[in-house]
Parts: sequence; structure tokens; C-alpha cells
Amino acid sequence: MKTSSHSFKLLAIAAAAAMMLSACSSGPTRPEGADEVRGKLTQLQSDAQLATLAPVAIKEAEAAVVAAEEPREDLEQGRHLVTIADRKVDTARAQAQARLTEDQRKVLSAQREGARLESRTREADIARSDANIARADADLSRSQAEMARMDTDAAKQKAAELQRQIAELNAKATERGLVVTLGDVLFATGRSELKGGSASNLSKLAAFLKQYPDRTVLIEGHTDNVGSDASNVSLSQRRADSVKSYLVGQGVGAARLTSSGMGEGSPTAGNESATGRQQNRRVEVVISNPLVSTLR
Repeated sequence: MKTSSHSFKLLAIAAAAAMMLSACSSGPTRPEGADEVRGKLTQLQSDAQLATLAPVAIKEAEAAVVAAEEPREDLEQGRHLVTIADRKVDTARAQAQARLTEDQRKVLSAQREGARLESRTREADIARSDANIARADADLSRSQAEMARMDTDAAKQKAAELQRQIAELNAKATERGLVVTLGDVLFATGRSELKGGSASNLSKLAAFLKQYPDRTVLIEGHTDNVGSDASNVSLSQRRADSVKSYLVGQGVGAARLTSSGMGEGSPTAGNESATGRQQNRRVEVVISNPLVSTLR
């Protein structure tokens, strides 16, 4: 009996010692759920649409997650910090989603307004007479009729500015679109390099095109009948390309621009006189017809 009692006491002492050692060896632990919260935050930060829309809230959520990930001896405090971090991540996502929804609403509203303006433009185009009215008078009448329907001063100013730019460019309204004619003063005889003094008119054209980036442009080179057909086509193409290169260099997107060498095939005057031949040596810049919708 004594031996058995003595052995029991030894086992009890050993068990108590083991428990004490276990208690001493256990240190701070990473709070449960911290990894899941980190995953939620990482998913939010990786979302291309949401990651930049609530920077302050996401930064606060990041700080809360970092605090929740720290190993702690107080398990209750660790769970509390994980809960706080989880809520901050949810709050950041909610704010970002709300901002995204608002941005999308604004885009849809702008699209509806654009459709309304386009519809009114078509109605105005149908209502306009295509009788023998001078192109300049037709442009002015269209601008005045459309400005009368505008319900804001800003829209009126925009239409007036467009009219001023068209007049400054000496553009003509045609069925093909607005046509800006650049005479042969841009080039030396038989050459395709732009003269130094030609930058002024081309700079105005470039500024106009950059202001309306949704409009496409056709650049046509034309010559008189002096020389062979092949040489005239080649020269007119090089001159059209020179104008295109200048516009691209001024920031006009190359994808919007198409250059074409027409040679001597589309004269505007007879080639029998020097004056007629000079009129035929030209570059025409045709700006697509949808440009009239910007008057609305």
C-alpha cells in the first residue's frame, strides 16, 4: 500500500509539473480569423474597380488588419481586434462600392443626355432646308437655331465657340463633312516638305481636332495636271502624309487620320491657266459629318 501511495504521489507531482511547464511554454498566439480578414482585404485591394475608390477607408482597414494579425496572449482581445478589422474591411468595401455605383450613374446620365442631344440634332438636321443657301449662311442659321433650344449658358457658349473655330479655319460644310482647304502655299514647287511658315494654319487645325477627339479625318492631296499621272499621285500622297505627320506630332491621334493621294483627278478649276492650276494644287482636310452634333 505504501509503495502504491508513493507512486501515485509521484505521478501527481509529475503531472502538475508538466502542466506548469506547458503553461510557461505557451506564448502569444495569432488570433483566430486574422487570416480570413487579411484575405478579404487582399481581395478588395486587388479589385481594379474598387481599390482606388475609398483610399482612406482601405488604409484604415489595412491598419486594423495589421493590428489583428499580431500574436497575443489575451485571446479575447485578439478576437475583438479581428472583429474590428473585419468590420473596417466591410466598411471600406461598402464605401468603394457606393462610389463605383455613383460613378456608373453619372456615366449613364451623361450617355442619356448625349442621346437626347443627338436626337435633337437629327431633328434639327431634318428641319433644315438644303436649298441653294450659301454654306456659311447655313452654318450660321443652324448654330442660331440650335442655340435657341439650348437651356444653359454653357451650351450656348460652346456652340458659339465652335462657330468661331469653323470660321477661323475657313471650313465649308459639305455632305462629306467640314472641308478645310489648304492651298499650295504649304509646299515648295514639286516638294512635299511643309514650309516653315505653314505651321500657323495647321496649328489651328490641330487644336480644333484635339478638341473633338471622336471625329475622324480624311486628308486628301491634289495636284494640277503638270507632270505624269503617276508622279502627281505620288506627290499628292506625300503631301497628304506630311500634313498627317504634322497633326500627329501636334497630338492628334494617328488612328483618326487617313491620308490619300488624289493626283490630278479632282480639279476645282481648269488647268489651262496658272490661277486654275494653283487652285488645283491643294490639300483638303475632311472632318467627318458627326461634328455637327457638337453644336447641340
